[in-house]
Amino acid sequence: MNEGRIIKGIGGFYYVQLANGSIVECRARGRFRREGNAPLVGDFVRILPQQNGDALVDVILPRRNALIRPQVANIDRLIIVLSASVPAPDWLLADKLIVQALPLGIRPLLLLNKCDTADAQVMQSFQADYARLDTMCVSAKTGMNIAALRERLSAGVSCFAGQSAVGKSSLLNAVIPGIALETGGLSRKTDRGRHTTRHAELLPFGSGAVLDTPGFSLYDPAELSQEALDACYPEFGTLPQQCRFAGCMHLTEPDCAVKAMVERGGMTAARYARYTALAREFEQRRKHRYD
Repeated sequence: MNEGRIIKGIGGFYYVQLANGSIVECRARGRFRREGNAPLVGDFVRILPQQNGDALVDVILPRRNALIRPQVANIDRLIIVLSASVPAPDWLLADKLIVQALPLGIRPLLLLNKCDTADAQVMQSFQADYARLDTMCVSAKTGMNIAALRERLSAGVSCFAGQSAVGKSSLLNAVIPGIALETGGLSRKTDRGRHTTRHAELLPFGSGAVLDTPGFSLYDPAELSQEALDACYPEFGTLPQQCRFAGCMHLTEPDCAVKAMVERGGMTAARYARYTALAREFEQRRKHRYD
């Protein structure tokens, strides 16, 4: 039985790269889907030799982590790509992806692409809202900060995620010359992106790898406790421990240290408003968990 890593999955077939670099096309055992545990790109697996023409994914080895959207496993860094021009950045989607990544031990890096054609208000919001997070302003078109990004991605496994047409594939083409990923653009009618990347694919790079994934605009993160949600906001620090009430949601409670910090300007009003939307969403899920 051989071991390897799934680098791509298309139409029920999984492409597993073995230690010697060879790639084996496999089917997955039916029990995985019956158990609700289908293989994911990034999984380390054991495969059986070809039987009736198809090799089989037989065992999924323990995962360090797994993302819901995009559906990938064993990730070190989530690269959240936003556009500085069009399409308009979905800040709430970015916050949801941060909240998905951090509890799993995945480090988020926010990239603002298309900074050569940046809208001044977008740049200001990006820099102010995410001042306490890891960020970079880049341009796949001009090469702005691409060398620095290439260095950041040279170790570990980094997964690119974000809306369609923000330039994920263009950035990867700039970072890894010669891979020639298909790139798209915006629909003239809607200013929304066309999905050019149709499946997640692991691309070897440096001593690690990068994952290109399809763009998406909707995502609802899994339920989080209030304590876990607080830990996703570096602006909060240890302030939740100073609130009058244990489990304070930092919404309407009196003597809330987080709200006092926001009022002092320690967090932008826009980012706090998105936090309150997420906090209320998670509260409703907890209330209706057993409905």
